[in-house]
Amino acid sequence: MLAQRTAQHSLRKLALQQPGAFSPLAISKPIAPSVSLTVYKSSQQRRLAATQPLPQNEGYDILVKQRLNRPVSPHLGIYKPQTTWTLSIANRITGSVLSGAFYVFGFGYLVQPLLGLHLFESPSMVAGAAALSLLLKVPVKFVLSYFFTFHSFNGVRHLVWDTGRQFTNQQVIRTGWFVVGLSAVTAGYLTFGM
Repeated sequence: MLAQRTAQHSLRKLALQQPGAFSPLAISKPIAPSVSLTVYKSSQQRRLAATQPLPQNEGYDILVKQRLNRPVSPHLGIYKPQTTWTLSIANRITGSVLSGAFYVFGFGYLVQPLLGLHLFESPSMVAGAAALSLLLKVPVKFVLSYFFTFHSFNGVRHLVWDTGRQFTNQQVIRTGWFVVGLSAVTAGYLTFGM
């Protein structure tokens, strides 16, 4: 690397001293050193920039103004929704909601005896669910059962992928829509059939 840079530097220096030395005519006829038209001053390229000392708060203000003028990078808005990433996001959301509900319920179950509450005992939960109106009970039951079935069936789908099967684009899309449909049917059965 150093040898290449040294050779390149020497060739640039020679080209500045004798500009016509590398033309096709110069190869057949050597040019006398007195014909040189350019005077060599420096082979280093330099950029002269004026700097001035600034207090730290002024420098920060300039930086903030520069950031406001930067264009915003495109994000999800420029992409056409695809089955693969939509179902991946849905799988993560359903898993987060289910695990969050599990942690809240578990924490409440452990803390209620210390606070003298009886919210998570079976008779209290049955009475609370019975007191809800049908317009609230059915959607809540369907959403919770859909989240549970979707996340479960999608987990089975991922286990099938771990075996190396059903992994082409068409198969991934087909199994994704199959999981969505099977989850809806199963959630409907759990909501209305049980």
